[in-house]
Amino acid sequence: MIGLLTLPVMLVNSIRVIPGSAGGSKKFDNLPGGYMAPLLRVGSRGHEVIHLQDLLNKNLQLRSCLKVDGIFGPLTLAAVRQYQASVGTTVYGIVGDVTWAALERGVRENDGFNELYRPPLSTNSPWMTIADGEVGETEIKGPEHNPRILQYHSTTSLRATTDEIAWSSAFVNWCLKQVGITGTHSAAASSWLHWGTTSVPRVGAITVMRKVTGQHHVAFFVAETRNTYRLLGGNQGGQVRTSPLSKTLWTPLGYRWPS
Repeated sequence: MIGLLTLPVMLVNSIRVIPGSAGGSKKFDNLPGGYMAPLLRVGSRGHEVIHLQDLLNKNLQLRSCLKVDGIFGPLTLAAVRQYQASVGTTVYGIVGDVTWAALERGVRENDGFNELYRPPLSTNSPWMTIADGEVGETEIKGPEHNPRILQYHSTTSLRATTDEIAWSSAFVNWCLKQVGITGTHSAAASSWLHWGTTSVPRVGAITVMRKVTGQHHVAFFVAETRNTYRLLGGNQGGQVRTSPLSKTLWTPLGYRWPS
């Protein structure tokens, strides 16, 4: 079991791409609708990269300004990694939801990134809507067992008949099944490490974590702050909820996405 405190959840509107100014760059505003900012990496080109480079120049204390040329090359990669390290997000060198959110808010080194980033749920990750609807399902103390948690267990080959058996993987399997996606059918959290395709941290990503004590846990990625990873999952304090996992205790082993 994972004994974690649930923190208040602040909903932040998703980031949407809208036409830029005469200068040619594009801006990402907090607008409703479930749109997601573009995923940028080495090799990306265009208006989105121009906007990224503008924001990096604004939010990073660089010795010399990054050339704004719309090309995501080695220098832009180095700046992205430096920025991610400075604000305490995972240093991937890939610009996804969390990095865009920090850049757009003007988060700088030592500001802290403590505000939970969580865009509205969209068709990009329909299993998150399912998971959200299960929040509050809790283990029952004593000889009784929560029948809903037993339903989660029924999606794994273990098919446990008690809510006292670790059920984080069962919960992920069950949520995916509700939207027609086949999971691992395994009760082991580590079974997700080779499922689907590799992902960056993004809302809804299946996230496999390892605690310093050696235990594994799997849940859905919600946000990252300087000190925590925030995940929505089952078997978190004996229930389904969004919980902060301390970076001093937990390490992400992988982020996965349906293939």
